[in-house]
Order: sequence, then structure tokens, then C-alpha cells
Amino acid sequence: MTALTSPRRATFTDAAGGPTFLRTLRGELLKLVTLRSTWWSLTIAAVLSVAIAFLYASASDGGSPVLGVLVSAQFTMLVAGVLGAITVTGEYATGMIRSTLAADPRRVQVALAKSIAVAIVVGAATAVSYLVCLAVTVPMSSTEVAWAEPAQALLPLVLGIAAMVAYALIGMGFGLLIRNGAGAIAATVGVLFVAPIAVSLFQLGGASWQWVVDLGRYLPVAAGSDLTAIPTGDPLVPALTLTAWVVALVGAGIVLLQRRDA
Repeated sequence: MTALTSPRRATFTDAAGGPTFLRTLRGELLKLVTLRSTWWSLTIAAVLSVAIAFLYASASDGGSPVLGVLVSAQFTMLVAGVLGAITVTGEYATGMIRSTLAADPRRVQVALAKSIAVAIVVGAATAVSYLVCLAVTVPMSSTEVAWAEPAQALLPLVLGIAAMVAYALIGMGFGLLIRNGAGAIAATVGVLFVAPIAVSLFQLGGASWQWVVDLGRYLPVAAGSDLTAIPTGDPLVPALTLTAWVVALVGAGIVLLQRRDA
């Protein structure tokens, strides 16, 4: 007589639940650097940076080359934000997000890996463009770069790279929240470009609207400008402001990513 045995219950380990975080990060980096939109965005940002720094060095008499490099962020921030947004919305538009989540069902891990990948690519590209800008403008300027004083040169450049990464992650946060390319780009441009202009108009309203102008100091662009001021002042408040924007948007996007269908 054959003895009946109960079926063995399957157990799942962390390894069986999906790839490790490093493998997920490697996959997100590979996807990001193989997209033509990434290289177009980075190329446009680099060309704008060099062109604006060159024009600043040509027009200013004895202007700081470091300041010329940082001025370009007022324009390249939009490119960084749009790149962050389309990093997410592009996957929803093509349906690749379903393949991504099928390969790694741990959605928080996917979102964090994507965030780090965006930060690495944007940070590295910004650093390279800053070096090119300095190589072009330093020989043109009669003002020497005060490398011996970190607050005058090195620290503003490093904080400028950090601010550009924050702009890209803000765009990515809107991508996670909205999931539509046009909507995410519109929201990113609205926060990074339109909102500061709208807030500045309240200066015409006098003291009764001064509270709106004061709140405008906590917009990402205002915080980025304060963070990269020359010489560097107290970076705590602007750094916390940019961090709060990134954490709020990306965090809310991750929560919705867990709750919504892909």
C-alpha cells in the first residue's frame, strides 16, 4: 500500500523574490545610458553650459569663471528636470514598466535604484560639463580662480552639482506621481521655471504680499541659487529645502507606485 505524503510547501528566500539591489541598480543604469533621449538631454545641457559660460566670460570684465559656470544652471536645470521625468514616463509610455516590475517585483527597490541611477548620471554629466566650461573660460578671464579658498570656488561647484541632481530627482518625482510624459514635464517646468516668475510678480503688490515673496525662497530654484552663492554662506536651509522637495515628491511617487497597477 502506497503511503500518502503531504505536498511540500514552497518557501521563498530574498534571492528568489528578485534580483539584489546592486543588480537592479546596474540594470537601471544600463537602461538610462542606452536611451537616446538621455544623451540628447545631456548633450543639450552641456552645450548650453559651455555657451552661457563663454558668453558670460566674454561680456564680463574680470568676472569670476566659477560664477559663469554656475549661471548656466538657470537654464540647464530644466533639462535635468525633464530628463528625470522622462526616465519614468518613458517606461510607462512603452509598457516597459511592466517588464521592469516583473523582473523585480519589489517596487520600492526599483524606484530607489532608478533614483540613484538618475543621480549618478546627472551628477557625472554635470561635473564633466563644469570642467569643460572652466577649461574654456579660465584662460579668457583676467580673474584667477581662488582654489585655495573652498567657499570661493570648489564648494559652490560641488553644491551646484548637488543642486542639479536635486532638479533631476524632482522631475523624476513628478514622473512617478503623474506617469504621463506631458503632464510630468509640465509640472516640472511649472515648479522650476514658472513658479519663481509668478512669485516675483507679487513684489509689485507691496508689503501686503510680502509673505508670498518670502515663501518663494523655499522654491527649488531659489534654494539652489542660495546654495551655490559665491562665497558660500550657510548651506543648511537651502540644502534642507531641496532635500525636502526631493523626498516629498519621490516618496509620494513610491507610495503610489506600490498602490497602483503598472
